Amino acid sequence: MSHGARVIRTGVSSGGPAVPPPVTVASSSAGSDAELMDGGYFRSCAGMLKVAQMISLLIGFISVNNSSWTDYSAYSFFQIVTMCDLVMILFFYIMHIFRVYRKLTCVSWPLAEFLHYLIGTILLLIGSIVAAAKSYNITGLVAGATFGFLATILCVISMWSSYKVSCITQSTSKYH
Repeated sequence: MSHGARVIRTGVSSGGPAVPPPVTVASSSAGSDAELMDGGYFRSCAGMLKVAQMISLLIGFISVNNSSWTDYSAYSFFQIVTMCDLVMILFFYIMHIFRVYRKLTCVSWPLAEFLHYLIGTILLLIGSIVAAAKSYNITGLVAGATFGFLATILCVISMWSSYKVSCITQSTSKYH
């Protein structure tokens, strides 16, 4: 039973050596794999959101650290949570700038970042509520709690935007 001739197309011609495909040059804002840093991430919405989170966490930490407080457990918890969140956001910021996620593919980076934001935001919200409740109208403590709430809102926005983007990416790639 003959099904007819089939043509299989490949990139290599049988008549001679293969010609490499033309090389396209990527723009500097998008970045290429050869570049060490992703310059476009500095100016992206996600990058600026991470910087705003780090600044608000740092101001909240410094405000509480330089104030006189009596409730050691509440404000030490607030300080630990703000510094841990700051370090983790800085870690993910550096990871995006230097494109570490492309080299370490064994980790689901969007999931790791989402879980960090989920857990960190809940702890930061708890710490900010406790700090605000125990501030006793001391200016530095009120400012620290306020910047803690601001960082919480920024973390929720970042978590929501990363989840929204990943859901849209999954749903469009499923049908194509």
